Amino acid sequence: MYAVIKTGGKQYRVSPGDLLVVEKLAGEPGAEVSFDQVLMLGDGDVVTVGAPTVAGAAVTATLVETRKGEKVTVFKKIRRQGYRRTRGHRQTETVLRVTAIGDTKWDGVVDMTTKAELNARSRNLKLAQFAEPTEAAPAKKAPKAAAAAPKAAAPKAASKATEAKAPVTKEETIVAAEAPVVEAAAEAPKAEKKAAAPKKAAAPKAAAAKADDDAPAKKAAPKKAAAKKDADKA
Repeated sequence: MYAVIKTGGKQYRVSPGDLLVVEKLAGEPGAEVSFDQVLMLGDGDVVTVGAPTVAGAAVTATLVETRKGEKVTVFKKIRRQGYRRTRGHRQTETVLRVTAIGDTKWDGVVDMTTKAELNARSRNLKLAQFAEPTEAAPAKKAPKAAAAAPKAAAPKAASKATEAKAPVTKEETIVAAEAPVVEAAAEAPKAEKKAAAPKKAAAPKAAAAKADDDAPAKKAAPKKAAAKKDADKA
């Protein structure tokens, strides 16, 4: 059995189970669509022609998807005038699966697979929107656990940066200026003690100097004795 229906200003010959592509229709995937503009019905040798439609006849279909059709390129040119225009267009269309014509119903099951998924399968591709949820769940949990550590460490690094860049108050500047003076005062007694130590060590040096002065006097005696001996010889 077949029927001729009218939708979107066009006529289509359909049978139960046919896949039909028509102008865009309102509805979500899986919705049921009914056409009451049936121009003709055919059942074997029996043909019923409407005037202009067949009274009481209806065609039922299930909406599979609404998508964009193939791109059409429109090129315009006027020679010797430098006029050239290129335009592209993609018409929105709806895909239907005819399930019944009047009381004659289709025994098959409507497949809701879209054309985009069929094209991906033909190219051995796995698109994200068609991936199974069980496979996608573990992949999403792993990056979250890995990203938790850097986020926890970030505030510590930020706090160190804020401490280093914290403004210096007047009190801190005064304390910083007085610190060298206090340190110098604390080191002053140590410097005096260090200066007093060499005075005690100076005594041995003086004794050594006196010993050196006495040494030449003792050595001079032999010279006088030698002079007397020369005088006696003379």
